[in-house]
Amino acid sequence: MRNNSWLVGLYIFICFIGMLIALPSVLPQSLVDKFPSFMPKNRIALGLDLRGGSHLVLEVDEEDLVGGLRQMYLGELRSFLRKEGVGVVSVHQIQDKIVVSLSNPLTRAVVVGKIKDFLQSASSQGSPRQKNSFSIMENGEKDISIVFSQKNISEVIALFIEQSMEIVRQRIDQIGISESTIQYLGSNRILVQLPGEQNPLRLRQLLGTTAKMSFHRVVDRQKGMIPLGASLLRDDEGNEYIVNDQVEIPGQNLIGAVANFDEKTHQPTVDISFDKIGSDRFFDITRHNIGRMLAVVLDGKVLTAPVINQAISTGRAQISGYFTIEKAGILAAILRSGAFPVKLNIIEERSVGASLGSDSIYKGIRASVVGFTLVVLFMVFLYGKWGLLANFALLLNLILTVACLTVLDATLTLPGIAGIVLGIGLSVDANILINERIREESRKNKSAFYSLDMGFSRAYSTIIDSNMTVLIATIVLFFCGIGPVRGFAVTMGLSIVISMFTAISIVRAMMIFIVGYKKMRQIDIKPLFQFLTIPDRTAIQFMKARFLGIGISILLSVGSIVLLCTHGLNYGIDFEGGVQIGVSTHKPVDLSIVRSNLEALKIGEFSVQSFDDEKSFLVRLKYQPSDNHAQEHILELVKKKIIDIIPFATIRSTDIVGPKISGDLIKKGIIGVIIAAVAMLIYIWIRFEWNFAIGAIATLILDITKTLGLFSLCGIEFNLTAVAAILTLIGYSVNDKVVIYDCMRKKMLFQESLPFRELIDKSINETLARSIYTSMTTFLSILPMAVWGGQVVSSFAIPMAFGIFIAASSSIFIAAPILLFLGDWRYRYARD
Repeated sequence: MRNNSWLVGLYIFICFIGMLIALPSVLPQSLVDKFPSFMPKNRIALGLDLRGGSHLVLEVDEEDLVGGLRQMYLGELRSFLRKEGVGVVSVHQIQDKIVVSLSNPLTRAVVVGKIKDFLQSASSQGSPRQKNSFSIMENGEKDISIVFSQKNISEVIALFIEQSMEIVRQRIDQIGISESTIQYLGSNRILVQLPGEQNPLRLRQLLGTTAKMSFHRVVDRQKGMIPLGASLLRDDEGNEYIVNDQVEIPGQNLIGAVANFDEKTHQPTVDISFDKIGSDRFFDITRHNIGRMLAVVLDGKVLTAPVINQAISTGRAQISGYFTIEKAGILAAILRSGAFPVKLNIIEERSVGASLGSDSIYKGIRASVVGFTLVVLFMVFLYGKWGLLANFALLLNLILTVACLTVLDATLTLPGIAGIVLGIGLSVDANILINERIREESRKNKSAFYSLDMGFSRAYSTIIDSNMTVLIATIVLFFCGIGPVRGFAVTMGLSIVISMFTAISIVRAMMIFIVGYKKMRQIDIKPLFQFLTIPDRTAIQFMKARFLGIGISILLSVGSIVLLCTHGLNYGIDFEGGVQIGVSTHKPVDLSIVRSNLEALKIGEFSVQSFDDEKSFLVRLKYQPSDNHAQEHILELVKKKIIDIIPFATIRSTDIVGPKISGDLIKKGIIGVIIAAVAMLIYIWIRFEWNFAIGAIATLILDITKTLGLFSLCGIEFNLTAVAAILTLIGYSVNDKVVIYDCMRKKMLFQESLPFRELIDKSINETLARSIYTSMTTFLSILPMAVWGGQVVSSFAIPMAFGIFIAASSSIFIAAPILLFLGDWRYRYARD
């Protein structure tokens, strides 16, 4: 048995390239800058939770869009039918329909034909409307209704989202923000991430404004009433203006906007300039309206309404108001980039301060180093010098994972670090399986090379099956999760795939080399400390305790369900929506003082609680069912009050999550858990048999209910990270059961005469060492994250640590007994 030289060369080449790619991510930037030109210099991109920054999700206001399109069609169709003179009394709107009323029912066919001509003509002129995108219905004798089809709406949204993406990019570029991420999020949303941006208010002003600017004449009240064809608008100070609805100059005629200072008042202003059409129109308006006011309106709010003193022919104007320098700059940037073609609502806003990001990095690295060290020590204690090979594979796994993340241009988040740490624990599973299989062969006095060959061969299918279950859960998590949770799925998925390569290929090659170089006749895998090993031959009759095991499990699960029904879950902002503010101070603060001061603001239901330590706290406010601006107003109000009562406080993070986002996340979480469970059922059914699949799924349900009971009992926040824990636990739980199932399957093939109950007991005993060792390494890897990872990942790490032992015990005392019951039933059914 020898190594294939070209394969070994390939392994060395892959590892060397991986180390070169990973190196810049672990060295200081000053050293990386000195690298020669042929060496890679790209580093892993850090997520907002690690480096600080702002995150926004913008969504098309579909109701506003459809209403605007309907009004546009209404006016154009009314003009078209009047011009055609086909006997139409009126064209008006009723709810979501455009209704055409006829003067003579006999003209119905003619009018329907004209309406179709109008719609077809509109489509041929390049408008975002399609032929057959409307439903034309005949209501009664004299009414014809036109209804938008969803196809038409979706087409317009797609067009406007594409235009809005470019405008978002232009606005961000205008104010000099670098390294921005702007991408589609579904069919009607835009995700904007700005690393390092610490001013969410500026970002909100920049992107939360549609920027539909227009110029209107200000008219006088008529006997205290608002005249027909006019509207009442206000400015930022609450001053009221009655403006003519007719647009004198639309914003499309603007060609320039620059922040400046007024020479007389020395106040910030915005200087604007018009194109040729706008300049001519502006000259006409100012010439004929001297002594009257002209209102500059932005998104339905009056910016300024100066009195016209003279005709202006230069095509330039100055917008003044209650501007700060920053606000004038933002307004100029908005006007230069143009208006969004459709109203965009901010449905999610998150901001992380730089200090919180650096703290997260420190906590993540500390937890990772401690977890890695614990696993390394455990493997050495367990397998001695052969454990060093497994540890070398672990180090390679870590290096190659970092290299893959760099090549894929993936973003590393704090949950992503948790994924790497958990991946380390899970990746040891393959090495434990291999070592235990080799140890079994060695006990039979087999030669070293034979033990190696049989050990890897027998472990191969088990490694593939057990890792596939975790990979399935990871893939589901990637597609059903968002943001940092997807980062967790990527890192853990990569770690698992790479671990199969390092364990099956790299470790195998190293073991063959060592055995051949030392001319070993047998492989003696011994622990450093004998008490760590499970006895060679255990004969525990686990099935005797099957009724007790299932009874206790059902009792705990019922208790968990009762807890969930009575106490419920402590839902985080991801699922409840609302406003959340993270605050830190340099000394402990009396939170009762904070609560009493916030109560005076009359901001509705809120909570104040400690976060991580006594020098940090969270303020959470329920979602206010009015509009998005209400959440933004409350956020700024609370931030100001906190700084007023605690001058030395630092706002470390802010979050605003609307009901649409929270509703979507709940839906994705439920769908993800269901898909993962069904995928496990199908995979096990295919790889084993239906009774194995049912046993695993029934056990999964009991495992999940107990884990949810832990959330309820301990008040652990249930958020997106918690869903990641549930999905990972599904994969891990099935992973543990697959190892026992694989042993059962082999015994069923070669020991057909063995009673099923005895077969199950023997399979559990033979895989007992692997189950305990794997559970210990996974637990040791995740334990530091649960202790030192901070509250951000506590909703993942604590339930995961709990779930590891639940999964290990349920494999023996729940899944196996269920399989025995199903096997007995199947035998009786076949006999009858």
